[in-house]
Amino acid sequence: MVSKNTARVLTVFTLAMINVAAVSNLGQLSLLSLYGLSGMFFIGFAAIMFFIPASLVSAELATGWPKTGGVYIWVREALGSSWGFLAIWLQWIENVIWYPTILSFCAATIAFIINPGLATNSMYTFGMILLITWGVTLINFKGMKVSGSISKYGVMIGTIFPAFLVILMGLIWVFSGNPTQITFDVSNAMPDLSSLNNLVLLVGIMLGLAGIEMSSVHAQEVKNPQTDYPKAILISVVIILIIAILGSLSIAMVVPKTKILLTAGVMEAFQAFFTAYNIQGVVPILAALIALGSITMISTWMVGPSKGLLAAADDGNLPPMLQKMNKNGMPTHILITQSVIISLLALVFVFMPSINSSYWILTDLTSQLYLVMYVLMFVSAIKLKYSKPNVKRAYSVPGGKTGMWIVAGLGILACLFAFFIGFVPPAQVQTGGEVTYDGFLGGGVVVACLAAVLIHHFRKPNWKPKKKKLG
Repeated sequence: MVSKNTARVLTVFTLAMINVAAVSNLGQLSLLSLYGLSGMFFIGFAAIMFFIPASLVSAELATGWPKTGGVYIWVREALGSSWGFLAIWLQWIENVIWYPTILSFCAATIAFIINPGLATNSMYTFGMILLITWGVTLINFKGMKVSGSISKYGVMIGTIFPAFLVILMGLIWVFSGNPTQITFDVSNAMPDLSSLNNLVLLVGIMLGLAGIEMSSVHAQEVKNPQTDYPKAILISVVIILIIAILGSLSIAMVVPKTKILLTAGVMEAFQAFFTAYNIQGVVPILAALIALGSITMISTWMVGPSKGLLAAADDGNLPPMLQKMNKNGMPTHILITQSVIISLLALVFVFMPSINSSYWILTDLTSQLYLVMYVLMFVSAIKLKYSKPNVKRAYSVPGGKTGMWIVAGLGILACLFAFFIGFVPPAQVQTGGEVTYDGFLGGGVVVACLAAVLIHHFRKPNWKPKKKKLG
């Protein structure tokens, strides 16, 4: 828990920036750009049905149960230790599966510094994923002491600056009368809802808006959580949606739909803009900034969920080998384990039909696991309204129990809908056959959940540390 001296130090804008840093991901713009103008419909749906409910619910849970451990504590308090472990396990393993996708985005960005043609080379992508993964892992062994100001500059350099630059270039492109790959017509704003295949990418869009629960622990650090936190959410939602909508449209305007590379759409757009204006020399510089920002984000996220998993060790849910920490306080064995898994998952980029198909199937599996975790979080929030009504929450979802049912209920419905349509191969991406596609996803979900069940079931008394770390 934060100390009394620092409990109320965040401004509304600072908290909004923390949310933007936790959620915004330039790699998701390429995915959204496949929808063109109709992408706005899906962003609006995901924001209302999922992003805002997740933000409000996680804020109440974080201010009611501010102990280290996040979703593990929340679900454990509501549903018990086994469900709590499943929730934190899913949050950790989905991040591990997500890393190859963000690493592939980073690899494709770096390709624009060396040779843009490498962005479509599977072996190059695989090699860069291994290099960055193990390089960042070794760096993290030394510990991470990064101040808030450096984190703020990191999101400015690696996310906000390039995002708004691509938006600015898109606006200049349109108002200069240049031809575009999409038509700005009201009729194109509504997607084709006649086929589930056209709805599947909604899963990836929801993943692009996930992660707000990571920053919700800061809700208690604003002066007036009940009013300031919703304001911060509103500001961050506006910024995130502006980046998502206008950023993806900028890509869609200059890169033909059939040629958009999911790992490099942002850089493809910059290359098209700067080539048209005869300033191609800026492309490698911008690529370096985005790559630097991405690697910084990867480094932070590699440690965060790993330490969250360690919180479950206080209840004896991890074998002693995985509880090991070095002199710098880093969970080295968990870091090594997740890097091994990332390296194995990176093989998908070698064996799948294309970079796009590899990127998407890992994104889809990540989303499926994350959605299960979110369902557990929403259900826990409703349960705690009844089972722990006397626990003081610095922030509460408006409307009491009824409000919680409405907000968390929307979140549950959105998660279940996205989970089931996630098994439908998307029309926009070649996935190598429906049987293989569904087999990979279904097998991945079963294996991930079964692993958590087996670990918890066969845990031993000597797994529990002698000294508890959680309050």
